[in-house]
Amino acid sequence: MNNNTTFKLRRRALDIKQTELLKHASATLGSGNLREAVKLPQGEDLNEWIAVNIVDFFNQTCMLYGTISEKCTATSCPKMCAGPKYEYYWSDGRKTISCSAPEYVDYLMTWVQEQLDDESSFPSQIGKPFPANFMTVAQTIMKRLFRVYAHIYREHFDYIEQLKAIEHLNTSFKHFVLFVTEFKLIEQKQLAPLQDLINKLVWSS
Repeated sequence: MNNNTTFKLRRRALDIKQTELLKHASATLGSGNLREAVKLPQGEDLNEWIAVNIVDFFNQTCMLYGTISEKCTATSCPKMCAGPKYEYYWSDGRKTISCSAPEYVDYLMTWVQEQLDDESSFPSQIGKPFPANFMTVAQTIMKRLFRVYAHIYREHFDYIEQLKAIEHLNTSFKHFVLFVTEFKLIEQKQLAPLQDLINKLVWSS
């Protein structure tokens, strides 16, 4: 991956129901109440709600990483780290490798895109059932997207400050944490690299 790579934002062929859910999410977010925004709307399908929000979080994470990508190079970030204690290794199910942060993010975003484009995993047609393993796939996606937030906060926060983008990053991350907590999509230990920030940003406010 070269440093000019930009990830394409996911545009699902949304059916009417999914479009309504997305509008509901946007309207609730607009109220400023993130805790209410993550809750499953009454009478709606849980898998559908999670799927629509995962697409949104994927797009947000792509954009946030895009803001720091020129500073995140194989030279500046030879490993995918979140501070000195945490290094992430990429696994495709066959082999596990240590790689630079931009390589890792490229692998990650490409993999997520493939999941979202797979109709058997993320059906876009109304009435088409979600697979039995959907929640497992959703958990893996969100666990991996968290790692992008962790890398941005721990390795590129100064640059985010320079860009005056801290408020945007914090709001996106708070929404993300509230969502994964509401639906138990990430194990507590996976959040450890940013636990202090989560305690301050999410639970003390």
